[in-house]
Amino acid sequence: MIHLCLMSTPSTPSSTRRFIGLMSGTSLDGVDAVVVAQSGETFTQTGQHFLPYPDTVRQTLLALHVPAHNELHTASIMANTLADLYASAVHQLLDKYALAANSITAIGCHGQTIRHCPDLPDGQAYTLQLGNHARLAELTGITVIGDFRSRDIAAGGQGAPLVPAFHQAVFASPDQHRVIINIGGIANLSDLPCHGTIAGFDSGPGNLLLDAWTQQHTGQTYDAGGTWAASGKVNTALLQSMLSDPYFSLPPPKSTGRDLFNSAWLTQHLYSFADTPVNIARTLVALTARSITNAVAQYCTGVDEIYLCGGGAHNQLLLSEIRQLCTCPVHLTDTLGVGVDWVEAVAFAWLAQRTTDGLPGNIPGVTGAHDDRILGAIYPK
Repeated sequence: MIHLCLMSTPSTPSSTRRFIGLMSGTSLDGVDAVVVAQSGETFTQTGQHFLPYPDTVRQTLLALHVPAHNELHTASIMANTLADLYASAVHQLLDKYALAANSITAIGCHGQTIRHCPDLPDGQAYTLQLGNHARLAELTGITVIGDFRSRDIAAGGQGAPLVPAFHQAVFASPDQHRVIINIGGIANLSDLPCHGTIAGFDSGPGNLLLDAWTQQHTGQTYDAGGTWAASGKVNTALLQSMLSDPYFSLPPPKSTGRDLFNSAWLTQHLYSFADTPVNIARTLVALTARSITNAVAQYCTGVDEIYLCGGGAHNQLLLSEIRQLCTCPVHLTDTLGVGVDWVEAVAFAWLAQRTTDGLPGNIPGVTGAHDDRILGAIYPK
């Protein structure tokens, strides 16, 4: 079991409560589900379960990232399908650990992002995470809290990243300046100095470009351990072309997703810098490593140690390159008590607890919101 000390829950009741966190990220691989027990300032992860997406679901979600015929109907049907999958993940998690639905205070459900447009002019920014939360509450008999990002956007923020608040609560150290880096489809980092301002932002692509390229050329959904890419060579000109994208030079707060970093984006760069598939795969690993470490060097001055989480932490080639590029030790969050695969799901269980107790879940300096906000919409059981 994983025991985490919360740093900022002054009004949390002392009695033990359980929350479930559901996370389905940009990688589109499936649903991460965790159950946590919260008592006072102690947050204990007591169970976890992963439910992979069927390939048809993954392909439909991927297609919804771009405009298409009858997409509103498709998105609505997919929201129902996701609710069914989320409910299955919850029931399997409960069965696995012999827990009753009425022992869970609430489910924190992130939903599946298919649009993230935080920079539209004239106050028209929006973000869209699919998932029928009312249906999920009906199917599980548990209160569901979802749509965590919209309130932050309404308050002038980007709605992302939200996990730095959780990282601060559970990973901050009084004597070590830490940076937590989540490498999912998109990579995001949380800068946790011992004193001063907490920062966090999306550094750029994590796994999503490499995953898409790997599936296109090998038929596998991802490059396990980075073994395929490891046999290639970095195309330096292509790497520099990709790193010249204006997003990388934007100052925080900033966030991104498939709306920018997608196969069309990669194709534009390949027009001028064609190469063998394996060399391009190797260069995509270098892009993720360089964009992450460049961001750390520019915005996280004085960092003592770095901790990685997310699916990208399993890519040994990527991990090795990040370690080579960094001047401080690089570890996995497992050493802090949370397995790399479960950090974000635990974060949304934590956010559900914050909402339940009427506590803010954002950091305005991270998202750009005008002030602290209680996040999420509540769907009672």
